[in-house]
Amino acid sequence: MIRRRVAIALGLVASLYVCLPLSLPAAAEEPPVIAAAADLQFAATEIAAAFAAETGKEVKLSFGSTGNFATQIREGAPFQMFMAADQKFIADLHAEGLTRDEGTLYAEGRIVLMAPHGSALKPDEALDNLAALIEEGKLTKFAIANPEHAPYGLRAMEALQHRGLWEKIQPYLVLGENVSQTAQFALSGNAEGGIIALSLARAPEVAARGEFALISHDWHEPLLQRMVLLNNAGPVAEEFYAYIQSPKAREIMVKYGFVLPDEG
Repeated sequence: MIRRRVAIALGLVASLYVCLPLSLPAAAEEPPVIAAAADLQFAATEIAAAFAAETGKEVKLSFGSTGNFATQIREGAPFQMFMAADQKFIADLHAEGLTRDEGTLYAEGRIVLMAPHGSALKPDEALDNLAALIEEGKLTKFAIANPEHAPYGLRAMEALQHRGLWEKIQPYLVLGENVSQTAQFALSGNAEGGIIALSLARAPEVAARGEFALISHDWHEPLLQRMVLLNNAGPVAEEFYAYIQSPKAREIMVKYGFVLPDEG
């Protein structure tokens, strides 16, 4: 009887073993992480949503300073694609063997002078009112992105130098880690305003909080924005890279004030 029970038990174990799958299903692939310049906060988010709706595939966007991202890529950050606000960072990374190729120019950015509603600063293209506030001692704080690692901060510095205000405005400067944080500083109510990306100023959430004036592109070096696939890029990142150049994505970029490479 005991032998019979053991045989039955062994038979059940064998049958269970046969019914088990030979291998477990593979885990779902994690969305690729895209390092995107902070001026793309609204445009790239909208493009990624359109991409997901059309393809059923998702990407994870990480926004920040172009210079900081370049440093992180050198240190091995697991980004699969880099959308820079200044193409020279792409060129440097490519020269170091960290990208697949030299990338693609996807847009040219613009800068604006922006002030919150109720501010003493009244934005104008020539920055005359800003100059007047400085001379009258009525400027307390003025925000730009950090020129040391944020391309939009460097262009803001160049524009202020062109207008002859760079030295005079030094005591009042508040530096944002990136241009998105700069917009928060400029519109906080604790500053008279600041110089930010047109692509942020055009976003309804930002536009509702203040007024802005476009600064002439002749006042600074161009913000030629380039993207590139990194060496570890997978199929979804490759597909998103191609999608950025699609008519739908280009339409979104124009909506936020970017100049397209073939329309400058």
